[in-house]
Amino acid sequence: MSAKSFDSSNAPDGVATPQAALTSQPESPECVEEKLCEEKRIRLKVDLRLCTIAGLLCSLNLLDSGIISSASVTSMLHDLGLEQGNRYSVSILIFTVASVCFQLPATLAVRIVGPRIFFACITFSFGLITLCTAFIHTWKEMVLMRVLLGIAMSGIYPGLALLISSWYRREELQLRFAFLQCGEVIVLATGGIVNWGLNHLNGHSGLKGWQWMYLVQGLFAILIGIVTFWWIVDFPECSDQSFHFLSKEEARIATARIQRDRGDVVPAPFTWKEVLRHFLDPKVYGFAVSFFLLNLVSTSLSYFLPIILQSGMGFSTNKSILLSAPPYYYAVIPVILSSLVGDRYRLRGPVIVFNSLSLIVGFIMLGFADQVTVRYIGVYLSTGAYISNWAALNSYQASNITGQWKRAVTAAAITACNGLGGVAGSFIVRQQEAPRYLTAIWISIGSHIFIIGIVAAFSIFFYIANAKQRKGRKVIEETDGFRYTY
Repeated sequence: MSAKSFDSSNAPDGVATPQAALTSQPESPECVEEKLCEEKRIRLKVDLRLCTIAGLLCSLNLLDSGIISSASVTSMLHDLGLEQGNRYSVSILIFTVASVCFQLPATLAVRIVGPRIFFACITFSFGLITLCTAFIHTWKEMVLMRVLLGIAMSGIYPGLALLISSWYRREELQLRFAFLQCGEVIVLATGGIVNWGLNHLNGHSGLKGWQWMYLVQGLFAILIGIVTFWWIVDFPECSDQSFHFLSKEEARIATARIQRDRGDVVPAPFTWKEVLRHFLDPKVYGFAVSFFLLNLVSTSLSYFLPIILQSGMGFSTNKSILLSAPPYYYAVIPVILSSLVGDRYRLRGPVIVFNSLSLIVGFIMLGFADQVTVRYIGVYLSTGAYISNWAALNSYQASNITGQWKRAVTAAAITACNGLGGVAGSFIVRQQEAPRYLTAIWISIGSHIFIIGIVAAFSIFFYIANAKQRKGRKVIEETDGFRYTY
């Protein structure tokens, strides 16, 4: 495949300058300023349409974990027979296994059928299945519902990562992933408070508290699925076809700014050879392993936090549900601040390392402090750090690859390994280890030491590759002038 033509001889690392821009006639400062203002206006329109709905859609996966984790400290485990053996962990695991199996075809489907149809259908399906879960009676029925939920949700994370990375320049990505993550955690935190309120309906209309959680939030997801068809936007090159969004001229400007950044707006014709060849790039596996290690922690906290608060810290059922919410509200602060720094200075690796160190400190407080207050503060630090790293790692991978099909492959691979991390994470919190949960503590600390090592190895590799590119000895990502961002 021929390399795309770029020239970055005078550009900083992570920024590619198109050759055409160097050979065209110079424009007046007023004209340049006018174009920049128009691009900012269009970018704001994209932020308001895409990042808002993306945050809501992304929250559905955590909405599910929020419901089942809150329900786990009610009568649900006993009612469905999930308290026996590892049935509860299996119900979490089977969701992830089903999701992982369908992630690559689901991500490719986003490109093939378009975001509007794809996200509307899977969101509506997710809501319907969640609603039906309110009326099950056995743990086997729960497992079946979890399989269907996993299939329905398989394309959400990778599909949104692909769509967002297609709309923004590389130095803008981390903040947009942070917006997405903020919407996700705010919905999750609010869902915890809603679950606390719904649990007080226990016995009303013949339904248990946990059944009200599934019923009400399933209806909410169905409503979001219907709205999604008109709210979400298409890829940049087709964005003038989205409902009341960009004009053809605005779509051309939006497409041109991405083309100047990395030259991969329009995908190559789809073939399985074109898709599968990207699995030969070792970077894909490095990014995927990083997400596996990250989700070890996020799964153990998001699914088991109420249990940790109840069994590990001695809070009542309702207090455990209610106290699960504040750490997620707090997480909005570090994810926005770290993303602003990352985009402003075009830093990816140092931000990830800082977040990983913060998480390690948080887990040390959670696992080894004696005071409940100190342990609860550790939950804040750990939650803020892993959520911040989700945005940082997504921008890290999206800034260092080019090509639409490679983005799809990478998004599917990292989300699959993210899911496999969830499988492992669902087994590291052991009830018999309450109140310290030392297995979960040590695995979480070790996983983030490993992430720091991966970032260090990538940074060395990226630095050497960029040095060779400057000397004209290497073409990175099949794109002349492209440099890695680290």
